[in-house]
Amino acid sequence: MKNNNYLITIVGPTAIGKTALSIALANHFKTAIISCDSRQFYKEMTIGTAVPDEDELAAAKHHFIQNRSIFDDYNVGDFERDTLKKLDNLFQENPIQIMVGGSGLYVDAVLKGLDYFPQVDEKIRTNLTNQLKVEGIESLQNQLKELDLETFNTIAIDNPHRVIRALEICIGSGTPYSTFKNKPKKPRNFTSIKIGLTADREIIYNRINERVNIMMENGLLEEAKKLHQHKELNALKTVGYRELFSYFEGEFTKEFAISEIKKNTRRFAKRQGTWFRKDETITWFDYKTNVNEIIKTIETIVQNNER
Repeated sequence: MKNNNYLITIVGPTAIGKTALSIALANHFKTAIISCDSRQFYKEMTIGTAVPDEDELAAAKHHFIQNRSIFDDYNVGDFERDTLKKLDNLFQENPIQIMVGGSGLYVDAVLKGLDYFPQVDEKIRTNLTNQLKVEGIESLQNQLKELDLETFNTIAIDNPHRVIRALEICIGSGTPYSTFKNKPKKPRNFTSIKIGLTADREIIYNRINERVNIMMENGLLEEAKKLHQHKELNALKTVGYRELFSYFEGEFTKEFAISEIKKNTRRFAKRQGTWFRKDETITWFDYKTNVNEIIKTIETIVQNNER
């Protein structure tokens, strides 16, 4: 069955120009923009997350920009639920909507759906974390091997976060973690159109370095200083803040902290590239491509779908 709602998703590495393209497309299609950047949800974090500026926010209606607090417990499952609900309303106004962001997991959650796991007692994770500290990861690995061999053989077994996550489901539900994976997902009420922006690695890295310089000029140091006391919050365990926290604590010089922000952001961009390159349904464009060419491609996809 053909679906006449369309969600245009713009992806690509950080600092490539996704915001500018999303605004141009929103103006052309007279529609709104859903932000799919897991760091831009938080109202206390503005400079370090490259939130669209006042002119950009005024140029098109944006959703999920600085709509949460760093003190809120908010995860990818919450975002999937909230976004699908928002899209149901937006599609009643316009059959074409736009989503933009570089958080691959969050993009996939909206477009494809997540695997759902049962709620388990938080004490289980606390106990497993303590076990990790006292007995080391090998103890947890052996426990997972006994409870769920399939997961033991398929996850990054040296990653303690992944091992603990799998174990808490096994223990809390009494069922192997693997049995909850890859279940049929709820069908979406839209056709997905994915547009990717790219450039040579050197260009991407230069753009990242320049963006970090601009962030520092715009007051990132002062923003991070205000947030330093809350550094243990998950929202703040992110590039651009944790390096400056290390500077405040005397571990880094200011210059080294800035160089680490640039290096870690480049690494993040590399991981984004690896994630999105696996998706053969993305139509890629050079970051300098004229927006009219991208619009023409989108309109052709829509026309072909509706024939």
